[in-house]
Amino acid sequence: MDDSQVQRILNNPKFQEMVSKKRRLSWTLTVIMLVVYVGFMLLVGYNKPFLASSFSGGVTTWGIPLGLGIIVLSFLLCGVYSYIANHTLDPLNEETLKEIEAIAHEKGTH
Repeated sequence: MDDSQVQRILNNPKFQEMVSKKRRLSWTLTVIMLVVYVGFMLLVGYNKPFLASSFSGGVTTWGIPLGLGIIVLSFLLCGVYSYIANHTLDPLNEETLKEIEAIAHEKGTH
């Protein structure tokens, strides 16, 4: 593959759309997880009495459901990513690959 083919692939609108959607999705989910996790760590560091207080007047404290919530959120975000990847990104990826293969198989026409 020569430089002109690589440049045509990089300038391909489908390729740029695919890269943009993947980047946007991954950064959005990353930011959500980081905000939640860092928020929980800040709560642990700066407001231990709240986390140690009783959830319902019993022995369960606020820290337990919040910690479990972070774990559940990570599974949910994985599910969201899988759903979006399978229903939006994979079809776009297939279309892009077809166009890229066509460009890659051209022999010095441009």
